[in-house]
Amino acid sequence: MNSHSVKLLMAACISACACTAFAADPVVKKSDTGICHDKTSASFANTKNFAPFASMDECIKSGGRAPAGQPAAAAEPIVKKSDSGICHDKNSASYERTKKFTEFKTLDECVKSGGTLPKK
Repeated sequence: MNSHSVKLLMAACISACACTAFAADPVVKKSDTGICHDKTSASFANTKNFAPFASMDECIKSGGRAPAGQPAAAAEPIVKKSDSGICHDKNSASYERTKKFTEFKTLDECVKSGGTLPKK
C-alpha cells in the first residue's frame, strides 16, 4: 500500500468515527421550543431538531425547561423557599439541608412571594 492509499484509508476511518459519534443520541435534547427531553421523556425519540446536553441540569441552566408533567427536579433549584418561609440560595448554610421547599429563580422572586432572607 502506498502512502496516498494509507492517507485515504486513515481519512475514511476518522470520518466514520466522527459520524458515529454524532449519530449517537445525547443524554438530553433541548428542542427548538426550549423543552429539555431526557431519555425518560415520551418525546425524546421524536425530537429531531435539538441542541445536545450531557445532563438535564445543563439543559435547564441553558434556559430550557422540563416537559409538562415532568418535574424540573432533575435540575437543582437555584433558590429554595423552605416551608418556614426562608429563602436559601446556594450560598446559604442551610441550602443543602432544605428538603421541603418551593423553587424560585432568584432571591428577589422568593422574597416578593413572602419569603425572608436567612439570618446572618
